[in-house]
Amino acid sequence: MTSYKELLNHITTFIFDVDGVITNGDVLLFDKEIVRVMNSRDGYAIQYAVKMGYQVFVITGGNSTAIKERLLNLGVKEVFLQSKNKLETYQKLKEKYNLKDKEILYMGDDIPDYQVMQIAGVACCPQDASVEIKQVSHYQSPFFGGRHCVRDVIEQTLRVQEKWFKQDAFHW
Repeated sequence: MTSYKELLNHITTFIFDVDGVITNGDVLLFDKEIVRVMNSRDGYAIQYAVKMGYQVFVITGGNSTAIKERLLNLGVKEVFLQSKNKLETYQKLKEKYNLKDKEILYMGDDIPDYQVMQIAGVACCPQDASVEIKQVSHYQSPFFGGRHCVRDVIEQTLRVQEKWFKQDAFHW
């Protein structure tokens, strides 16, 4: 059986969910606004991965233009908002960018991510993911959603591929 770390050798692309992965899943409600919190270390890892040549995408059921703008500013290639069927969005993304499942690390935390996680090359989840998602994950980060789990899987992948902590990445 192939180990999780061995599977990371094939990864060229990261796909993340938002609520419960990039954010902790908490939603602050204001009069006409929904506010979420993103972690700067996760953001740093996303832009570092992009700088090192990886493609990063986001598929979310949410509809936050603020989150989309922040992620695009970090170098995320595309953010798919209001995805009612993540598997369908995933398949279209693979076709558009000529990707194979084995090249993709997908991180999700709840039932809408289940079908994609069954076919992605590496399925990961935060420590506080639902039981069903933990069961289909190759790896469970020790970190909770919104609290460095994104950084964890990006850093591990880049370390395995010897692309983490490169001197040329210190200067943007």
